[in-house]
Amino acid sequence: MPLGLYISVPFCRTKCSYCNFASDVFSKAAYENYVARVLEDIGGAQKKATELGCVLPETVDSIYLGGGTPSLLNSAQLVRIFDAVNGRFTVASDAEVTVECAPGTLTPALIETLLAGGVNRVSLGVQSFVDQEAQSVGRLHKRATVLEEIARLRDAGLGNINIDLMAGLPHQTAASWIFSLSETVATGAPHVSVYMLEVDEDSRLGRELIAGGTRYHAHFVPDEEATADFYLQACETLNAAGIAQYEISNFARPGKESRHNLKYWTRQPYVGFGVDAHSMLPASGGSSVRAVRFSTPDSLDAYMSGGSQMVTPVSDHGALEESFFLGLRLNRGVDLEQLRSDFSSEPLAGCEPAIEECVGEGLLQRRGARIFLTSRGRLLSNEVFAKFLSEEGVAGTRSA
Repeated sequence: MPLGLYISVPFCRTKCSYCNFASDVFSKAAYENYVARVLEDIGGAQKKATELGCVLPETVDSIYLGGGTPSLLNSAQLVRIFDAVNGRFTVASDAEVTVECAPGTLTPALIETLLAGGVNRVSLGVQSFVDQEAQSVGRLHKRATVLEEIARLRDAGLGNINIDLMAGLPHQTAASWIFSLSETVATGAPHVSVYMLEVDEDSRLGRELIAGGTRYHAHFVPDEEATADFYLQACETLNAAGIAQYEISNFARPGKESRHNLKYWTRQPYVGFGVDAHSMLPASGGSSVRAVRFSTPDSLDAYMSGGSQMVTPVSDHGALEESFFLGLRLNRGVDLEQLRSDFSSEPLAGCEPAIEECVGEGLLQRRGARIFLTSRGRLLSNEVFAKFLSEEGVAGTRSA
């Protein structure tokens, strides 16, 4: 099965107040050393896989540069990353190659570099087409900038574009959200990702909301019910426009689903390089472990100083649980007959009580041998996924 590659670039021009990712603002002087370290890890991928008892596929059919803001790297640095990947792996001729870009960074020189590197898909972190909303969380672009850069990408032949939107931003209203959705549809972008604002301790805005404060425009954040309504409105508007929902947060025109992200949800092999990069590879034969998940440190300093990776062997039971809580993210849901073929009937029978409970609560629906989330289930998806988890699913976590 072909491999997916994820390359993390944790650098930003500014740290958005809602962001809970392992990214931040660093001096450009840090970029070069970081790229050199990532290239070293790409070159040593086989050695690492062997040490962990994994099988590393040689053929790659999806590459994703995320962050952070990969478009902050200069052309020479991006070229070296693309060259390193092509030198180490066999990249399929039809591979999907995506780079996340912040609006306002897409210069003609950068677009030329992306094309030369084989990039055929660009993901734009728009979040809102309303300037006040974008600026309230630290985004530096304006609506006009986004539209200009989409036109520039299309003129260069890069029409496979994703637009990220966020429901629940400060100052957002039902009317302004509909405006952002309408503008998104009008761009003709074939893929849209819609996320609801996460309120947790890992972002400045989240901490302020929890504390009941007013910094970062926290007192202008819509309540949970309004944010849920925005999400449902997005589902309705995008589906009606032919941008069909295929995963909890993702919508696409026919044939434009993210091939890279589908690897995560269908448990296909992928390897991540850089800060807070996650990987999953099939285990080599001769053990009770079905796969191995491993991840790099989530801080730049720890990564650059060679901090240990977290390694989690995945047992048969753990793989079955993952098949439920990852597969149920997709609108097509989970095929129980396929799971019986992959895992046998006995362990699957142990999941029936959870399935029946969720069906009874209107969170899951059955259609033949397939189960999938209802509209209500998507809003409460974490509650559904928790019902399929147990302490037996993980064979143990260690550092390496």
